[in-house]
Amino acid sequence: MSLSARLPGPRTIRGRVTLLVTVVAAFLLVPAAVAGAVVARQAFARAAWLDARSQATLTAAEIRAGRAIGGITPQVPGIDLIQVVSPAHQITASSDAARGLGPLATVRPSAGSLKDMETCGHPRVGCVRLAAVRVGPSADSPVVYAGRSTPHGLSTGVLDLLFGAQALGLLALASLATWKVTGRTLRPVEDIRAELAGINANSLSSRVPEPSGDDEITRLAQTVNNTLRRLERSQERTERALEQQRRFASDASHELRTPIAGVRAQLEEALLHPDADGIPELLQNTLRDVDRLELIMTDLLLLARVGANEPVERQQVDLDCLVRTGVPPCGGGPAVELRLTPQIIVEGVPAQLDRVLVNLLDNARRHAVRRVRVEVRRDRDMAELSVSDDGTGIPDADRDQIFDRFTRLDTARCRNRGGTGLGLAIARDITVAHHGTLHVEKSDLGGARFVLRLPLAKPSQEEIGPVTVRTVLSGRGRKAERAFTPMPPRTPMAPMTLTGRTDPAG
Repeated sequence: MSLSARLPGPRTIRGRVTLLVTVVAAFLLVPAAVAGAVVARQAFARAAWLDARSQATLTAAEIRAGRAIGGITPQVPGIDLIQVVSPAHQITASSDAARGLGPLATVRPSAGSLKDMETCGHPRVGCVRLAAVRVGPSADSPVVYAGRSTPHGLSTGVLDLLFGAQALGLLALASLATWKVTGRTLRPVEDIRAELAGINANSLSSRVPEPSGDDEITRLAQTVNNTLRRLERSQERTERALEQQRRFASDASHELRTPIAGVRAQLEEALLHPDADGIPELLQNTLRDVDRLELIMTDLLLLARVGANEPVERQQVDLDCLVRTGVPPCGGGPAVELRLTPQIIVEGVPAQLDRVLVNLLDNARRHAVRRVRVEVRRDRDMAELSVSDDGTGIPDADRDQIFDRFTRLDTARCRNRGGTGLGLAIARDITVAHHGTLHVEKSDLGGARFVLRLPLAKPSQEEIGPVTVRTVLSGRGRKAERAFTPMPPRTPMAPMTLTGRTDPAG
């Protein structure tokens, strides 16, 4: 058990600080009050005796001067008790205040000296502080006693009570001031605590108030807000990852249901009629559905990796090399016209950018009638790659929809012609991951024009080598595999236009 748990006392920092300051102030103020009372008492007594000595000396001088001494008039303010007492203790003269009193004292000082004393033997006057002086040097010389009653405060302890009350007042003032100042100082901490108490895992957008200044509480508030920002960003990343997983599961279950059902139906039919004709054709259809399943799963996994923002090492990619090596050689199908500007360098993942180009080309060849055009050019600080076709085009209302997953327009609803429905979604997600944009507009050829815009790479001492593309056929799909090799510096080239014909099947 901790010491704070065993000892009774305040549970709050405010109470503990106040108690600590009160105890320290008590240790300082109580001795100061006692010392002040003692010093004040001594000062009052010293002043009283000094006045009494002055009056006794003046009275003795008058007697030595032979002045009549019937009644003595006090000359020092406050000294009203004056007596002249003979050696036989007879009062020969006195002041009005001392008349009718017996001898104030019986002490006889030596010749030429003053004697201070305090006596409390007279009920009428109480305690008296006196100064005694012998009038002459002879032994039978009278003695002059002069003094006054001790002040009531000094005799009854009122002065001590006054200093004690002053000490208690200062102690209470110190405690109250500490309580107020500590409360005001800790108020931002309470505000931070209250704000944090209202924050839950569902909403991390709130921030605690940051007081002005640069003290510890301000730095605490700043640290709390920075921590909340990091937690909010982490929560957003987690939510994006969960959303990506949900979309993957939804997309997979949505798109895989039909091919799997087709494969199952064909296999069940083969089991029911093992000797029937057409088994090779059935197996061929089943293999085609399996190829489609493989393509869908590959595209879904690529979408999941791109959406998860997995760290991938990026390289400098020359877009004109990417296009020249990515377009298949001349063959059947629509003619592909290339309008390329060399030395258009971007930073990215070569395999992913190649996938964007392949998807755009496949989409253009699928809808083109006779011509497909690929252009690469510089637009200020952006690189622009566009793919155009002379097909039917895309209505304005569908230009945003076509980038959604598994979206096929009415002209491409046939699965044998429309692909997996993920090509443009993959191209869009890869473009966003490369901090670029991808949109579709009307082409001057009459069909659709897809425009990819990416930031230009910063100047570098190294250049990107040529890209080698190997197209692998798998059923109805194709996968592009590339190898990038170093290339020596090239002489700048003027924009070129190449015209050829390609086979849509790759």
